[in-house]
Amino acid sequence: MVLEEFFNSKKVIDLSFFNFENAITAAYFADTDFNVVRVNKNFRNFFPALGNLQGVYFPDILKALGLPDEVQQEFTKTIKENGQVLLPRLEIEQNGEIKVYSLLSTITQSSDFSFLHGIQGQFVDRTNEDTLRKEKEKLIEEQLRNQELIKQKSERLEAISKRLASYLSPQVYSSIFEDADEGSKKHKRKNLTVFFSDIVRFTDMSDTLEPELLAKLVNNYLSEMTNIAIEFGGTIDKFIGDAVMVFFGDPKSEGDRQDALNCAKMAIRMQQRVGELQDYWKNLGIGEEIQVRMGISTGYCTVGDFGSQQRLDYTAFGSPVNLAARLESLASPGEIVVSEQCFELISSDIECTPFKTVTPKGFSRPINTYTVSKDATSSLLRQQSNYKKFGNRVSIDIFDTSDINAAIIELKEIEKEFEKLLKNDTSVGTK
Repeated sequence: MVLEEFFNSKKVIDLSFFNFENAITAAYFADTDFNVVRVNKNFRNFFPALGNLQGVYFPDILKALGLPDEVQQEFTKTIKENGQVLLPRLEIEQNGEIKVYSLLSTITQSSDFSFLHGIQGQFVDRTNEDTLRKEKEKLIEEQLRNQELIKQKSERLEAISKRLASYLSPQVYSSIFEDADEGSKKHKRKNLTVFFSDIVRFTDMSDTLEPELLAKLVNNYLSEMTNIAIEFGGTIDKFIGDAVMVFFGDPKSEGDRQDALNCAKMAIRMQQRVGELQDYWKNLGIGEEIQVRMGISTGYCTVGDFGSQQRLDYTAFGSPVNLAARLESLASPGEIVVSEQCFELISSDIECTPFKTVTPKGFSRPINTYTVSKDATSSLLRQQSNYKKFGNRVSIDIFDTSDINAAIIELKEIEKEFEKLLKNDTSVGTK
């Protein structure tokens, strides 16, 4: 006795298809030969142009929907081989609009009813999901483009920032890019120590040297002086040809006395460096000795940004600035001349000798001046370190290659000092 003989096949199919009748997907049931037996209401709603589908070969439905032959072949082949198939993305044009569906189908079998053997499947409308996916992908692409644009802009700004750093004193650069209060933009009355220097007979030299050699000399000289000014904490105001203006006391100050000492020590180190560079400049082709005059003055100045809306200079104004320039012109080659107020601040640490009592141009009363003595210069220079440690690196300049053995001996001494420091650091760390 066969059970299915007691049941109406149409009623059984209706019952088995009941769950799909009101589904939100377009469901179908086909026999084992792929001929459609039943579709639900949504199938007709999804594809109204197909009309009556009873008995229609299902691959032909795919063809009628405008799907390419390879889709039909993939559907038939896969379901026969695997018993099921998933076509995740089918683009179907309806009334001039492209809609996106996925098609899921599987072979069905029943041990009791042979007429339930067949293929059951459904189209799922993925149009909204696909639209959202595309919008998400578009947003991601825009974000990636924006990130790349931001990266390019950041790199550009970083490059500009690095270039700008070459035009500004480190203190001014820091106050512009790091200080929240933008202190450098405020005009202040502050006690500054101002420094001026220039190269003796530079005008004559510039008229006789080749442009390339002159540029090499000036750039090297100003680079060396800049490094020393930064080392001692000076604010580099400007370069005027070979002339250098530096002041101490703004934007940061260590106190009037220490600012003046730092400035005087900077000038001494600059004179020493000029002496060290003589052989190097001679090897470049500079025939005569380079000598520098320097003047230092201390007093109250007005400091801040001055200029037009198009261009500003961070600089200082006041009689101490003018006096420093006058003292520099009074100095003999290789000398450092300081004002009386500066002398009073540094005399307990740096030996100075009376120079002249003068009434500089633009001043109404006589001013006592002093020179930093050669003995004091030599004494102070002996106190300078033989090397400087910047982080984990030591920078060493050798201009006189004729005495390499002496340089090697000095390097070995430095190595011993570092070994001592390392040993001390280790012993402190273990306590």
